[in-house]
Amino acid sequence: MYELYTLNKKAEKNLQDYVSSRNDVKDKLNRLKTSPRRENGAHQLHGSLSGKWACWLGSNIRMIYVIDDKNQKIIILAVGTHKIY
Repeated sequence: MYELYTLNKKAEKNLQDYVSSRNDVKDKLNRLKTSPRRENGAHQLHGSLSGKWACWLGSNIRMIYVIDDKNQKIIILAVGTHKIY
């Protein structure tokens, strides 16, 4: 199982805000830990965000992250509306 880490304080604050305001986000994060490439509509990004992944945590909540398979980590880069792309 992968562990979640945030890259910076802004991503951490945004993630905590969504977790505390929505009941379903915590469950979606737990599912993502078991399969970071398949759960919550996970998909690879292209262009300037190539090598990064994105998934949906809610109807308008997106999360951009990097998967570190060697250390079993999901490193969260940004959380927010679709404007984070």
